[in-house]
Amino acid sequence: MEATPSDTSPVKLSCREVWKVYRDGAAPYFRRDVTSGDAGALAERMRADGAIPAAVDVSFDVHVGETFVIMGLSGSGKSTVVRCLSRLVEPTHGEVRLDGEDLLEKSDRDLIEIRRHKMGMVFQSFGLMPHLNVFDNIALPLTLQGLPDPERNERVSRVIQLVGLEGRESAFPRQLSGGQQQRVGIARSLAVEPELWFLDEPFSALDPLIRRQMQDEFLDIQQRLKKSIVFITHDFLEALRIADRMMIMRDGMAVQVGAPADLILNPADDYVAEFTEDVPMVRVLKAADVLDPSQAVADGMPRKDADTSVERVLPLLARHRNGIAAMRDGRPVGVVTAASVIAALAQEKPNRVGSGAPPSKGHGERRTP
Repeated sequence: MEATPSDTSPVKLSCREVWKVYRDGAAPYFRRDVTSGDAGALAERMRADGAIPAAVDVSFDVHVGETFVIMGLSGSGKSTVVRCLSRLVEPTHGEVRLDGEDLLEKSDRDLIEIRRHKMGMVFQSFGLMPHLNVFDNIALPLTLQGLPDPERNERVSRVIQLVGLEGRESAFPRQLSGGQQQRVGIARSLAVEPELWFLDEPFSALDPLIRRQMQDEFLDIQQRLKKSIVFITHDFLEALRIADRMMIMRDGMAVQVGAPADLILNPADDYVAEFTEDVPMVRVLKAADVLDPSQAVADGMPRKDADTSVERVLPLLARHRNGIAAMRDGRPVGVVTAASVIAALAQEKPNRVGSGAPPSKGHGERRTP
């Protein structure tokens, strides 16, 4: 498969053994070496004491240019983790390193500057100022930075074009659709030219069609800007579209980290398997995964990138019964045929493994103080 940013790029953000415990006086829990023990058992002991461990010993890296998706049910801890990364919520224990520097050691003044200049944040709630028009809403963080008017106006105009809001600069939030309002929120966060971009379920409040359009916009923006992104969602199909790698959480803990296809084909436990059981395999498998070893590439055969999803290959196969050539770096790696696709899809999805309890469909959000 094509190399992802995590294969080739340096680490931008590193989260190491991060805990968030809601209880006064939680420090004594961490006087011992928690990393050498059972984090799950420690979390249970905290709960028995009346504490709420919202993030439990969470560790992962985000590489330069990578879209890293965190997902889980409501109350799984995913939003708590992303807020710990930006210190909107103070972690109780652990390290969060941006470009090798521990953010937990930064002063409030330093942290304000980092948020203003290096971080962009988009949340499910659009958070627009109702008395400001589109242009001024987007310009707000640049105004707070004290950016000179010419540079501020140039940046705002550039991101307005980037998110497709030309002609709406003078409109107020009440005059915009939900999708347009979310575009304003995205443009506002991009205007500061962040090195690290946090998005917490930014499209979940939108209608399905608009949500799909916004995902397309997001993918187009990321293709051009190559931001380092932490994206929160509870929708596996959304994660499948946008993630280079992803992490699934349960009860504050990271259950599994990997490429979306890895999680689907090799789930760590029943919890991960249930998340992925309804995902169509045509969206997961790539052309390179369904090659027909009995066929050779022929002259005039249509060509498709080897990392194209089978879903996008099927229409071509309907018109070219002899197959299509799967290409990588300008060279054919094999032939995809209707028979090879059917054979691959006929294989059963992996059985559930491990002893993890499957998620309850009615599991409610755990509220924290």
